Amino acid sequence: MAFESLSDKLQNIFKNLRGKGRLSEADVKTALKEVKMALLEADVNFKVVKQFINSVQERAVGQDVLTSLTPGQMVIKIVNEEMITLMGSEATELKLKPGNEISVLMMMGLQGAGKTTMAAKLAMRLKGKGKKPLLVAGDIYRPAAIEQLKVNGEKAGVPVFSMGTGNKPLNIIKAAIEHAKANDINVVILDTAGRLQIDEDMMAELMEIRESIDITQTLLVVDAMTGQEAVNVAKTFDEKIGIDGVIITKLDSDTRGGASLSIRAVTGKPVLFSGIGEKLTDLEQFYPDRMASRILGMGDVLTLIEKAEAAVDAEKAREMEKKLKKAEFGFDDYLESMQQIKQMGGLSDVLSMMPGIGGKLAGADLPDDKALGRVEAIIYSMTPKERANPSLLNPSRKNRIAKGAGVDIAEVNRLVKQFEQSRKMMKQMGGMFGGKKRGGMFGKFKLPF
Repeated sequence: MAFESLSDKLQNIFKNLRGKGRLSEADVKTALKEVKMALLEADVNFKVVKQFINSVQERAVGQDVLTSLTPGQMVIKIVNEEMITLMGSEATELKLKPGNEISVLMMMGLQGAGKTTMAAKLAMRLKGKGKKPLLVAGDIYRPAAIEQLKVNGEKAGVPVFSMGTGNKPLNIIKAAIEHAKANDINVVILDTAGRLQIDEDMMAELMEIRESIDITQTLLVVDAMTGQEAVNVAKTFDEKIGIDGVIITKLDSDTRGGASLSIRAVTGKPVLFSGIGEKLTDLEQFYPDRMASRILGMGDVLTLIEKAEAAVDAEKAREMEKKLKKAEFGFDDYLESMQQIKQMGGLSDVLSMMPGIGGKLAGADLPDDKALGRVEAIIYSMTPKERANPSLLNPSRKNRIAKGAGVDIAEVNRLVKQFEQSRKMMKQMGGMFGGKKRGGMFGKFKLPF
């Protein structure tokens, strides 16, 4: 998960601040020096880091902070606010033309940034919001790109316009727009060609398209794993072509993630979306306040709610909650909850969005997301009675289950232990999100626990 290392370092720094009853100016400066090093190691642009630290220090060494009863918390609050400002203060919406007017979105980026897949993700998202998108295969230099767009378009349920590799991209795009007019399509998404590096031919082609077509938004796709190079790419594309917004891919990977903290400050252009997985549904709108909360270990409850609402049947969630309260929660329910959590991005992703939970469960033997297949085999090797009543699982039954699932008995024991730990965790989460008046933080909706 992106920012994991940065988040851990910042939380340790702030833990030391919280432990002090009073803060001196030297305490604040020492802590901010550590914050500076953590940000630089996360590949945040050095000019951005300098400006950020200066802004925080200017506010944090004031009399109100140093004489506060909770100075550590005040410093953290300032860091959070400045980080939100750094990334753009609030979410920026994708600008589309009203009604049935055709919006043309031009996707740009270097080869390997994930531009073609991102075009399909965006098309699927817009389709879900009631738009009628069309994907246009404008990359004539990489035949695999055309095929990849067709495959992803079919998965997304979005039509793909292609004229193969024998026509100029500009002619393909003009024909695609005419096709859109004739077929009541109101969003045209152009998948343009990428290169391994920025070159004059690529820029000339993009400039020709930009000057000849009424482009509604130019969207640059950058790879979070390339760090500062992503920021340099964004700056160059903006100077040469002009960009309206940035989409960052691979923010789910184990990367330093400094690009998303630097792009807005360096280019002045907003980050619109972030790619957080390989599935076509793995696209999130970029919220600076939510991202800052995640980085600082404060969780991201709003995104968690949105993911849960999309993945979980509310009636089933209520039934599961009742079972949990009555101690009737069995292995069938456990398996169902694991499948729902997988739909929400996986257990580690869910925990990262829970304020205060991740740290408490750091040493817990939680199931790996990839191990779901083995978990299913073990659970389906149990009898219905054993699944409903886990207390029946004595050594001889466990041996029989292990043979039926084709696994070592140690794996069965591990699953039973994980089940008990998860049941305790779910009760803890249920208490956090409970509430008589509103039915918890989610109102009528409950987490799949």
